[in-house]
Amino acid sequence: MTDTSKLFCSFCRKSAAEAPSLIGGPGVHICGVCVKTCNAVLAGLPSDGFGGWDQLEEDALLANLERSQSAHEAARAVLQQQIDELRRREVSWARIGEAIGITRQAAWERFG
Repeated sequence: MTDTSKLFCSFCRKSAAEAPSLIGGPGVHICGVCVKTCNAVLAGLPSDGFGGWDQLEEDALLANLERSQSAHEAARAVLQQQIDELRRREVSWARIGEAIGITRQAAWERFG
């Protein structure tokens, strides 16, 4: 059984307790409310969307830092896995760097 206590929506940052329906992807999750918002956007319908960080109180922003850090680390892990696979396939650092908008040297230093 999966421990859901640390899961949260990667978009709105609601915890699994706050948003019980979470769909998981590689290192990310999305709640039902955000799926509904995405569907509205894709359909060209108006959406309330996210009000922005400037609308949250300091305590709410601070409470979200750990979740944001977790999302950042998960995304970094996925990126590293993709680059590791590309290197396993002998794709050059120059091509990898070009794909993410950095130099060959910067790609090697960051991911090598």
